[in-house]
Amino acid sequence: MRARPAARLWSHVWVHALVWLFVLFSIYPILQVVNISLRPGDQLYTTDLRLIPRDATLGAYRAILFDKPFPTWLRNSLLVSVSTALIGVSLASLAGYAFSRSRFRGRGAALQGILVTQMFPATMLLLPLYMIMRKVQLVDTLVGVVIAYVATALPFCVWTMKGYYDTIPVDLEEAALIDGASRFQAFRRVTLPLSAPALVITGLFSFMTGWSEFIVARVMLPSAELHTLPLGLESLATTYQTEWANYAAGSVLVCIPVVVLFLVLSRYLISGLTLGGVKG
Repeated sequence: MRARPAARLWSHVWVHALVWLFVLFSIYPILQVVNISLRPGDQLYTTDLRLIPRDATLGAYRAILFDKPFPTWLRNSLLVSVSTALIGVSLASLAGYAFSRSRFRGRGAALQGILVTQMFPATMLLLPLYMIMRKVQLVDTLVGVVIAYVATALPFCVWTMKGYYDTIPVDLEEAALIDGASRFQAFRRVTLPLSAPALVITGLFSFMTGWSEFIVARVMLPSAELHTLPLGLESLATTYQTEWANYAAGSVLVCIPVVVLFLVLSRYLISGLTLGGVKG
C-alpha cells in the first residue's frame, strides 16, 4: 500500500520532466533566432551559447523595417491572408451547413471527394492551378493567389464546419422556424452564433494558409512589388551572401501577429478543435 504513493510521485516526476524536455526542445530554435537577430555584424558566426549576445543591438530590426520593403511585404501578406480567411470562412460555413443538415443524392461521394482533395500536396496542384490562373489572366496578381489559397484550404474548413454543425441540436432551428423565421434566418441567428469556435478555427487555418505559404506564391507572384512576407524574406538569401541578422529579425517580426492572434483567440481554439471532432 505504501508503494502506490511513491510510484504515483515518480510517475508525475517523469511526466513533468518529459514535458519540460519537449518544451525546451521546442523553444530552443526560437531562442536561437532571437539571439541571431540581436547579434552585431561581427558576431554572426560565433559559437557563444549565451541567450543575449555581447553588445546586443536592434540594428537588424531597424534595417529590416526601414531599409528593406518589409512594410510592402507585410501589406501584401495581410491582404492575402485576411481575404483568404474571410472568403474561406464564408464558403465553408455555408457548405458545411448544407452537408450537415441536408440529405441529397451524392452527398457521401461529395464529402469523400472533398476529403481526398485534402490529401494532395500543394506542389501536386501547382501546375493545374497555374494553368487555370494563366487562362483567366490572374497570374502575378494577389487575387489569383487568394483564389489558390482558398481552394487549398477549403476542404479542411468544410469538414471542420460540418463536424461542428453536427453537434448543434436541430431542435433549436426547428423552434426558430416555428416562430416564423426563414431557413436562412434560422441559420444566421441561431446556428451561426453557436458555431463561433468552429468559425475561429476555420478562419485561423485559412489565415495561416495565406500567411506562411511559399511555393504557390513563388510561382504565382514573380513581380517584386507583390511579394508576400515569405517571398520577401527569401529574397534576403542571395547566391553570394545571406543577410542572416536581417533574416532572423524578419522571422521574429513575422511571428508576432500570429502569436497575438493565437493568444486572443485561445479561448475558442480548444472547444473548436475538440467539439468539431466529436461527430463525423
